[in-house]
Parts: sequence; structure tokens; C-alpha cells
Amino acid sequence: MNYFLAVFLGLTGVLFTHQSQASDLATKTYATYVNKTGEISLPANYRHHWSHLGSWAVNDAKAPGYGFHDVYTQPEVVKAFLETGQFPDGAVLIKEVRKMNSRTLTTGPAVWAGDISVWFVMIKDTKGRFKGNANWGEGWGWALFEAENRKINTSKGYLESCLPCHVPAKHTGWVYIEGYPTLKPE
Repeated sequence: MNYFLAVFLGLTGVLFTHQSQASDLATKTYATYVNKTGEISLPANYRHHWSHLGSWAVNDAKAPGYGFHDVYTQPEVVKAFLETGQFPDGAVLIKEVRKMNSRTLTTGPAVWAGDISVWFVMIKDTKGRFKGNANWGEGWGWALFEAENRKINTSKGYLESCLPCHVPAKHTGWVYIEGYPTLKPE
């Protein structure tokens, strides 16, 4: 009997710890990156402190997403996603899109990421916090920041500026997770 009680209490502790960590993440995210009206800010220094989920390259210069795409999130989001298969409330995804540079090197033709063109930011919102705000919907906050001014969200609303590109990823929570090896078990 004591064994079963110990197992139950252990599992309960794990559940409450996971819920507490998720709650702490949401509290920190919404206090740091979202103001009271739902305006999203671009996190600073993410490249040095956050986890790199993966990279994409759109090599068609006529395509709207042309460039290198690198995606980052908080380390605790990776842990939660690997445990649950879902992005927790307060998860922040940052996609930086960089220009493509190329040149023939001694090793052959090379292509590499250049200057940043834009950043896309998504913030998971499981509670529907900002109903009526054009940049919030489908369980996420959506933002677009251009290299010329990284302090202003230039999105015209998620329905116009964001969602059309994400429709093919609806079945995975609007995120193209297949390009993120960090979210896959080793």
C-alpha cells in the first residue's frame, strides 16, 4: 500500500511541477513581451539565450518568404513540447528571416545567411487573453518586425499578415514543426 501511495504522490508532484513551470513561463512571457493591450515586443538577445529549433531556406527570389529562416524559443518550451507534443501557454517562437548571400568558394558554390530582413514572433495564448485585438487569434499572438525598426509591430493583423502562410500547418497548431529537429526525440 505504501508503494502505491509513494508512486501516486510522486506522479502528483511531477504533474504539479510541470503545471507550475508552464504557469511561470506564461507569467514571465506576458509580463516581459506583451503589454496590457496585447502589443507584442521583439525579445532581445534571444539568439544567445534561447534554443535554436531549426532552419529553413526559401531559395526562390520571387517567393514571399525568400531567405534563410532560423527559429528560436525558450529552453523550457523545448522541454515542455518534448513531454507533451504541444506548445505551452506563453511559448514564444521567433523566426528571423535573413537575406541570402552566395559566392563560389574553393569548396564549391556556397550560400549563407546575410543581414536580417524581418522577424516574425508568435506567442502561445491558450486563454484567449486579447479578444478583439487583430494580432491575436487561433491560439497565438502574431507580430512582424522589420529590420528598419525592430520596435514596431508592422503586422496588419494576423488574418492578413500571418495566417495565410500558416494554413498548411493548421494540423500542427499553425507551426511548421517538421523543420525543427530540436522538437523531435533523439
